Amino acid sequence: MSNKKVMTRGPLDGVRILDLTTVVMGPFCTQILAELGAEVVKVESHEGDTIRHVEPRKSAGMGYMFLALNRGKRSIVLDLKQQKGKEALLRLISEFDVLIYNIRPAAMRRLGFSYEDVKKINKKILYVGCYGYSQEGPYARKPAYDDLIQGISGMPWLFSEMGGGTKIHSS
Repeated sequence: MSNKKVMTRGPLDGVRILDLTTVVMGPFCTQILAELGAEVVKVESHEGDTIRHVEPRKSAGMGYMFLALNRGKRSIVLDLKQQKGKEALLRLISEFDVLIYNIRPAAMRRLGFSYEDVKKINKKILYVGCYGYSQEGPYARKPAYDDLIQGISGMPWLFSEMGGGTKIHSS
């Protein structure tokens, strides 16, 4: 028996995750998984995740929120609208355990990365979609940012009624 201590990063040590998420919800999810020991590779377009540009920041493209939500990850740039970018992602899919995305499902299908497309390449991969609305119904194709979801849910009105802000008057 060896006296060497075996160092593990966490319960997800050895799990490889492809992160096709942006803004807050998806990156927050994958950041937690990275903290639990998973190897997370964030895939970004040439423009980068839009949250990169949110103030405050010291350097262009390195907003504090982006840095906090993407710590512990590696990052690559792929243009998934170009054939070479698609081919590179397909090669990665064959080597990873999980693909997490928050691109709208219809866009994933248009790009050629639907569940069915991905399963043809890697039968064991977990395919995880993070989106604000269900895949069916009147909002299925709409973007789901926090302020939009709060507005549609009536939260601003409820907040003002509870004394947390400016009263909203209806006519």
